[in-house]
Amino acid sequence: MLDAIRWDTDLIRRYDLSGPRYTSYPTAVQFTSQVGTFDLFHALRDSRKALRPLSLYVHVPFCANICYYCACNKVITKDRGRALPYLQRLEQEIQLIACHLDPAQKVEQLHFGGGTPTFLSHDELRQLMAQLRKHFNLLDDDSGDYGIEIDPREADWSTMGLLRELGFNRVSIGLQDLDPAVQRAVNRLQSLEETRAVIDAARTLQFRSINIDLIYGLPRQTPENFARTVDEVIALQPDRLSVFNYAHLPERFMPQRRINSAELPTPAQKLEMLQGTIEQLTKAGYRYIGMDHFALPDDELAIAQEESTLQRNFQGYTTHGHCDLIGLGVSAISQIGDLYCQNTSDLNLYQNTLASAQLATNRGLLCNADDRLRRAVIQQLICHFSLEFAGIEQTFNIDFRGYFAELWPQLQAMAKDGLIELDSERITVLPAGRLLVRSVCMVFDAYLEQQNRQRFSRVI
Repeated sequence: MLDAIRWDTDLIRRYDLSGPRYTSYPTAVQFTSQVGTFDLFHALRDSRKALRPLSLYVHVPFCANICYYCACNKVITKDRGRALPYLQRLEQEIQLIACHLDPAQKVEQLHFGGGTPTFLSHDELRQLMAQLRKHFNLLDDDSGDYGIEIDPREADWSTMGLLRELGFNRVSIGLQDLDPAVQRAVNRLQSLEETRAVIDAARTLQFRSINIDLIYGLPRQTPENFARTVDEVIALQPDRLSVFNYAHLPERFMPQRRINSAELPTPAQKLEMLQGTIEQLTKAGYRYIGMDHFALPDDELAIAQEESTLQRNFQGYTTHGHCDLIGLGVSAISQIGDLYCQNTSDLNLYQNTLASAQLATNRGLLCNADDRLRRAVIQQLICHFSLEFAGIEQTFNIDFRGYFAELWPQLQAMAKDGLIELDSERITVLPAGRLLVRSVCMVFDAYLEQQNRQRFSRVI
């Protein structure tokens, strides 16, 4: 079992920089318009030839209400009819992509995100899943990881029953905070009873895994009231928890302009919230997976980390990083072999492009040899908190110390500060450095100096 993380306030203050979350390397900031549908078709052909298993991500952008903190690609509307033309184009995209793949390629992982996927009516959800099953090889034996994001205000027992019937076996529930004053400040009024009802339904219907999302750093939050939220959530006994740091970037995300910045907690209060949350969750038996994620010891993520098979991609931490990831819908990102590509984030452009029987791919990146090497290094560090040089050297036919010679002084400084242990054979992220693993990964990021750091959230 991995050692527990150790809180070191001085280290956190020195290394709490802004930087990528490394759901990919290179990150989406590096995507350019030079990558398009031709590259996507080429990558799909390679996937088909290799018969690689698949992971599908489906983006449903609609929400009935706006949450002021949200930075997702979304459309706020009370008009449920707006989903119909979108679903028609989404079905076209499903058909256009699937015809370039082999029916033998099994879909091991499926995830509906948004927005609010349960914005769709029951009939629309049935139709969408029918189209996916028609064109892709979805598993029928409940062995796949088929998840969906749930807003408890948009779901009830009948909705949960439908989702289980359609093959979903994992749910991720947005909660954020239970304090009414905080909820009013971010325009997300959601009772504990609503959340508990959805969780009770999921357990009764034998969903395999329940994840709850929390956010610290929201307006009117205090260490005391956030600790009460965490206690209530622990009592719900989710299998996994995501505890995100709120990044206030009103110049980039318009809804955040409705948040009164004077009501935001101070950096010191945010650190106190995080420290308290870690202590509460650790005491309750949760394991720190990394990058805001916690899981019970018998959860698949915890087991995969224990067995050194954990991976990370645009779905976050995953046990299905070996799959080709196909993103469907507006703004969705695909990772197929060495290709990253993303659909347009403009809803009208997405729909109009598909209406003319063309895919809506508008930017991306094809990894080169250096990208692949650094991606492997970052993946090992962020998933397992350790890196054996011999494995990298054998896979990529390099001398690790020689290839990264110019980075060695930075690594030595981190070792001197107590973030990592460094010797001639490996890097080990120490318990005091695990909360700051992004900072260690950033050393290996060849693009970071070219980027505007303000585009990224802080490590803590």
